[in-house]
Amino acid sequence: MWKFYKILFFNSLIMGTLIAISSYSWFTMWIGLEINLLSMIPLMNDYKNLYPSEAALKYFITQALASTILLFSVIFLLKMTEFLIWNMNYWMLIIFNSSLLLKVGAAPFHAWFPEVMEGLNWINCLIMLIWQKIAPMMLLMYNFQMSYLFYMIIISSFIGGIFGLNQMSLRKIMTYSSINHISWMLASMMNSQTIWFIYFMIYSVITINIILIFWILNIFYMKQLLLMFNYNKNLKFFFILNFLSLGGLPPFLGFFPKWLTINNLIQNYFYSISFLLIIFTLITLFFYLRIMFSSLLINMNETLIFFNKKIYYTVLFFNFLSLIGLLSCTFIFNIY
Repeated sequence: MWKFYKILFFNSLIMGTLIAISSYSWFTMWIGLEINLLSMIPLMNDYKNLYPSEAALKYFITQALASTILLFSVIFLLKMTEFLIWNMNYWMLIIFNSSLLLKVGAAPFHAWFPEVMEGLNWINCLIMLIWQKIAPMMLLMYNFQMSYLFYMIIISSFIGGIFGLNQMSLRKIMTYSSINHISWMLASMMNSQTIWFIYFMIYSVITINIILIFWILNIFYMKQLLLMFNYNKNLKFFFILNFLSLGGLPPFLGFFPKWLTINNLIQNYFYSISFLLIIFTLITLFFYLRIMFSSLLINMNETLIFFNKKIYYTVLFFNFLSLIGLLSCTFIFNIY
């Protein structure tokens, strides 16, 4: 059962995001981001977390720094007309976008993200991976700087692919996977907000699938993953299909937003960024496959004690959505 203060702060977390993305002024947007930040800190205070104080402190310092930079750049942009400093406009927008990228955890401003995630439980990780991305991503759309974010896309894709290779913690694997997907989301919003929305929704469904399985089995490391899947073959099957979907293999739902993004980039002559995104996503697919092959092919002794974990209806429902998703999207979205 959730305690009362957790329900209260969870509601204010949602309210802060909604205030930020629906505000008409930069100051109200900043207030929404601050409400969102200050609501997340008490949610991290949980006895189930590995390092609750450390994760909360790192998250607070990083987000407070990003908010300070954001407020500074907004005030400077508003006052530039008085001082007639027109050539600073471009650089202030870059600083503004950098603060939002720091909030969302995109590379090269990503160093806090894996460290904070490592100290959280799976429900808090789910909030960090999905809900906390909404407000900064929406605000990035309002001030999209093509030339600057072009480099951020490449760096995020590279960091998400390379740094995830040597990880044994499932939370860090999900974090670097998220950083790689941030690069795809930034690429998708270059020309179309609709494609970004489709990408974000499908990424959310797949991530909820995977994290619900981790949460039910209560596993955090690769070694635990191999042991627990011997007890429940159905969850093992769902888990493998969801990781294939997260990697973007064609029969699954995760292929659909990548397909739309690549199609849109090529139509707008962004050949180089399309090539780099595909290459670095293949690296992430490699460590996804490493997780799946190890759970499939490694011969492990199974215990004679029957240990059954109940599969909840929610898990089955979300997995059903994910597995039939590509077929449904093909029929619903008439995109040629």
